Amino acid sequence: MDEKAYINAAQKGDTAAFNQLVRIYQALVYRTAFRVLGDGPAAEDATQDALVSAFKNIRGFRGGSFKAWLLRIITNTCYDKLRVKQRRPTASLDALMLNPEDPPPGLERAPSISPQEWAEQRELNAAIQRGLATLPADQRVTLVLVDIEGLAYEEVAESTGANVGTVKSRLSRARAHLRDFLVAQEELVPSHYRLKSGRF
Repeated sequence: MDEKAYINAAQKGDTAAFNQLVRIYQALVYRTAFRVLGDGPAAEDATQDALVSAFKNIRGFRGGSFKAWLLRIITNTCYDKLRVKQRRPTASLDALMLNPEDPPPGLERAPSISPQEWAEQRELNAAIQRGLATLPADQRVTLVLVDIEGLAYEEVAESTGANVGTVKSRLSRARAHLRDFLVAQEELVPSHYRLKSGRF
């Protein structure tokens, strides 16, 4: 059964078919939420909320990219959680960084890299996560979807409800801000990832 068949079946109330779609996209949805929210439990909550919302609203899916549709739901869910967090801040910046002992799916150590390389990658991921936490939400989402998840500009535009020009503008500002953050926090970035000029 292909994705379209799963979608059609899920739209008719087939929960097993929807569960197959969850298996396909759950890791992507969680990684996106984790990178945007910077917190494992919050990302788990957002993922669950987004998938429940997708199930409730799948009859309204009218075709196109299911991945983009699902990413739009998780993006909106993350925006909602960030707005609540701004009203009721409960975590320090340290709590927003990547927990190297509990990396999100896709960031586990590959068997082909050494423990030292893995440790350096974890340090770099932590520095990047701290930098992501300083970005405005729209820039953070855009950078995560383009530079971390590898989506095309058109897919990000569809996922965020912005036009391609806005996506490119947000991405450019986000990249510049993150680069400046990493340069300013140079001592927190593994030396292996620093350029001799001090630029990244």
